[in-house]
Formats: sequence, structure tokens, C-alpha cells
Amino acid sequence: MDPKSFFKISYGVYIISSKKGGRFNGQVANAMMQVTSDPPQIALALNKNNLTHEFIKDSGVFTLSILSQDAPLNLIGGFGFKSGRDVDKFADTPYRVGRNGCPYLTENVLCYLEGKTVKDVDVGTHTIFVAVITDAEVLREGEPMTYAYYHQTKRGTTPKTAPTYVEIKKEERAMKKYTCKVCGYEYDPSQGDPEAGVAPNTPFEKLPADWVCPVCGAGKDQFEAQG
Repeated sequence: MDPKSFFKISYGVYIISSKKGGRFNGQVANAMMQVTSDPPQIALALNKNNLTHEFIKDSGVFTLSILSQDAPLNLIGGFGFKSGRDVDKFADTPYRVGRNGCPYLTENVLCYLEGKTVKDVDVGTHTIFVAVITDAEVLREGEPMTYAYYHQTKRGTTPKTAPTYVEIKKEERAMKKYTCKVCGYEYDPSQGDPEAGVAPNTPFEKLPADWVCPVCGAGKDQFEAQG
């Protein structure tokens, strides 16, 4: 079986947020789909080890912020590669609280949905939450970020806890010269890092000393050469 076949399946990129007591937490997710229109319901898959999963199991409610195509990688990295057990992900992130008491992002998102779970399905490492949408609002117009755009254009990476994670062997990585040991982001000198002002064809050795991984914020010393 060719695992790269799964890359052809289309997804979006979202921030899923929930609450437990007086605490908020959120994470990046992409395995979400609408399953009915009347009533409007979605299905969402989350890893059982994630704190957001714990919060949704406890409260039964969540918000889903649909990211815009121009959302920065460090936003996705902050919600996707850091644990709410260690950091407050909303400390420096503009947000509002929805009618269901859960936070939703107000910048770099097109709209948000509020969900109330009606069924949980155990699928091994993950739980599929089936939820009815109780509220929704468009915040601005624009193009939503797709999973393909995140990988192919922004060159983002996927946590191993994601339901769509696929391990790619080193020999299959084309022109990827340095890899972040924390999140797996690959720095390709031929493309540089335009969002950080690094022009294409900039060798890794020529990157500024304070340059950090655009996904998770790791320093240059956390990168290793790939051939």
C-alpha cells in the first residue's frame, strides 16, 4: 500500500477549542466533515491523548475556527505542536467566547461554528465526536486554508497524534535539506522562508542566528541535516 495515496484526500485546517471548569484549550485539527444539513451536524476526530479531547469529553461543547489561507505557520504551530498542559495557548491569541462558553479565534479565521456533541464513537487511538451545530458566524470573506495548501504551499507539518499523519521515509523527501527535530518541518534552501524574509536559495548556514522554525519556534540548533 502506498501511504502517499492518503495525501490526495481533501481536508480543511481548523482550531478546535473547548472548556473544562474555568480553563480553555484548543488544538489544530483537519479530520472534520459535515454529515447532515437538517439538523446541521459534523463529525470530528481527535486523539484521545490530547487535552482538547479531555475538555470536550467533560463539557460536551466546542468551537471550530476555520482558518484563512493566509494564517501564519506559527499560529498553527502554537496550537498544533504545543500542549495545553504546558502553556496557555490563548494567552497571546485574540479570541472571544461563544454562546456555549468556548473560545473562538478572531484573527486569521473566516468563520466559526459552535458544536454540542450528541454521540461519541471510539475508533482506537481517536474518538469521533458527532455534534450538532448550535451557532455559527462569518467573520470575514476569504479563502479557507486546505490541508493540501498547508502542506504544499506553506510547507507545514503534521503532529504524529493527528488522524491523518503519514510517515514519509527520508529517501522520499525531495530537496529537503534540514529537518526540525521537534515538529518535522523541513527547511528547503531552494524555497527559503518567505514569511520570515528569507529569500529562496538561502543555505541553512546563512540563516540569521535568531531564525526559528516557522511551525514550532525551535531554534537552529534543533535542526539536523538530511544528506
